[in-house]
Amino acid sequence: MTALLFQPYDLAGTALANRIAMAPMTRARNPGCVANALTAHYYRQRASAGLIISEGTPVSAQGQGYIDVPGMWSAEQVAGWAPVTAAVHAEGGAIFAQLWHVGRMSHASLQPDGGQPVSAGTRPVASDPRSMAFVYRADGSRGQAEPTPPRALDTAEVPGIVADFENAAHNAMAAGFDGVELHGANGYLFEQFLNPVTNDRSDRYGGTLENRARLLLDTVDAMVARIGAQRVGVRLAPNNVQFDMPEYPGNEAAYLYLARELGARKLAYVHLNDNHARGVSALSEAFLKAFKQAYGGTVILAGSLTRERALRLVDEGIIDLAAFGQPFIANPDLVARLENDVALAVPDRATYYGGGEAGYVDYPVAS
Repeated sequence: MTALLFQPYDLAGTALANRIAMAPMTRARNPGCVANALTAHYYRQRASAGLIISEGTPVSAQGQGYIDVPGMWSAEQVAGWAPVTAAVHAEGGAIFAQLWHVGRMSHASLQPDGGQPVSAGTRPVASDPRSMAFVYRADGSRGQAEPTPPRALDTAEVPGIVADFENAAHNAMAAGFDGVELHGANGYLFEQFLNPVTNDRSDRYGGTLENRARLLLDTVDAMVARIGAQRVGVRLAPNNVQFDMPEYPGNEAAYLYLARELGARKLAYVHLNDNHARGVSALSEAFLKAFKQAYGGTVILAGSLTRERALRLVDEGIIDLAAFGQPFIANPDLVARLENDVALAVPDRATYYGGGEAGYVDYPVAS
């Protein structure tokens, strides 16, 4: 009998050919923040994944932290994404757009009028070569830069963030996506609000857990009202310390609260990202089981999964879909390689970000 990992799955009405997801990965190959023909070719090559979750696509110019990432706020960007979704669908695949606002993980050169990035508070990102924005330098070359210290969003500005995500969800559907994923993980804006160390607000978005989670839940509710719960997923990263996100007591309890709240909304899925902080898994299997029980719906897990662990976690019902990121870079035929237990090619890290076809669409399939 075929392992569950390779069997079809009904994702809230979206038919998936298997239970393998391609995790979102920034590739920074879209000058002008518009998806192009090369983008469509890249995703077409990988459309054997049961579900593709696109690279993070900012919902506004303010939401950018990296150059050359395709956005979702303009008509031109919608038109750029349409051939991408058509290419995936032509190969029998399904694709959700990951909607993104980086918050404080940005640089003034990327912000409208060169302003400060925004966040829940004013705490800057600590200097660390692993916590950098990706920018155009003054001489036109690409490179990393330390994030500009942020300003706190005014209370009156916060509903504008919600509106940007609602509009981007509508745009994604117009571009032909099967749904959207709110990026609430990896130290970006929603996590900056959820974390009580980066969020020192005294308004309705700060203080209690319910207040700190308000922005995320309000945004989910707005997107659900606009495009339907079955078209909305959320990505979360419990115990994350990436991009200088401070540890805090009650982290897992906070995410189990979110699990219950999101479960009540009957979404398409929740996508958990295990960031393997300091080389150790950030998510124990005990926590995964508790989250799955509290949420009650489809759970996707990403983060250094092996073939063997993905097979076991899906077979045991601890997760429903297994997401792979970097393995999809060098293995456009990853699903076939996993199913037939074929050795995986290793991607070239030097070509992860920026450039053209090399390291993007020139990896061969297994013979």
